[in-house]
Amino acid sequence: MIPTLPFGRTDHNSTRTLFGAAAFWETPQKDVDATMDLILQNGINHVDTAASYGESERLLGDWIQRHGKPFFLATKTDQRTKQAAYDQIRRSLDLLHVPQVDMIQIHALHEEPDWTTAFASGGVIEAVIQARDEGLARFIGVTGHGVPVPEFHLRSLAQFDFDAVLLPYNYVMMQNPRYAENFNKLLAVCKEKNIAVQTIKGITRSPWNDVRQDRTTWYRPLEEQADIDLATHWIFGNPQVFLNTAGDINILPRILEAAHRFKAQPTDEQMKELTERLKMEPLFI
Repeated sequence: MIPTLPFGRTDHNSTRTLFGAAAFWETPQKDVDATMDLILQNGINHVDTAASYGESERLLGDWIQRHGKPFFLATKTDQRTKQAAYDQIRRSLDLLHVPQVDMIQIHALHEEPDWTTAFASGGVIEAVIQARDEGLARFIGVTGHGVPVPEFHLRSLAQFDFDAVLLPYNYVMMQNPRYAENFNKLLAVCKEKNIAVQTIKGITRSPWNDVRQDRTTWYRPLEEQADIDLATHWIFGNPQVFLNTAGDINILPRILEAAHRFKAQPTDEQMKELTERLKMEPLFI
C-alpha cells in the first residue's frame, strides 16, 4: 500500500506518490484511460498537470468528463501577467471539465525577470488570488526547476503565503552544496508554515547527452526496477516530501511498485554505489 501524508494545510491526505500528468503530453486517449485505471487501482489520489503540458489537460479532461474527479487535481499557469494567467486558468477548467481545481500553481518561477513580473502590480499572483477568491481554485502553489529554485521559493514565500511548493529532489542533486543548503532551508520554512513540498525528477539518471532518446522524459531516467526502488525509497526517506511520478507512462508501473514496497531509506553507501555504477549526473548544474 502506498503511504499517504497530509498535503500541507489542505484538508487532503495525498498519496506520497502524486501522478505527474506531464506523461499525457501527446498520449493516445486509450493509453490515457488505461493509465488512469492503473493509478486508481494503486490508490493514487492526487493528479498534477499544467496548461503547458501539451495535450495533457484535454486528455485528462476527456477522462474526467466520463468518470468524474475522484482525486485532488492540480494544474499550473505559465503566464506572468494577471489577465493572461486568468484567461489561461479559465481555459484549463474548460479543458479539464471541472468548475474548480483543488490547486492552481504558478509554473516554473525560477528566473529573475519572471519573478519580478509575477509579483508586480498586474502580475500572475493577482490572477491566482482572484481564481481562489472566485472559487475556481481552492489552494495556490508555486513550482520551479534548476539549482536556484529553492532560493526563489524562499523569496516567493516571503511575498505570499503559498500552500505548496514543487522543485527537484534526488540523491545526486543533493550532492550540490548550494542546492542542498537552500533546499533544507526551504524544508524548514515549509515545516514551520505547514506548506506541502512536492518533488520532481526523482528517478533522473542523467541528461540524455549522446544517448538515443526513446523515452518521453526530457532527461534520461532510471529504468531497472531495483534502481527505481532505491531512488524512490531515498526520497520517501524524507518524511516531509511527496514524489511526482516521471513523465513516461511506461515507467509509471515501476515507480508505483517501488512506492508500494517502501520500508526504509537506503544507506548513503547504497546510493553512492548506484550513482557510480550508472555514472549518474545532475540534471541541473
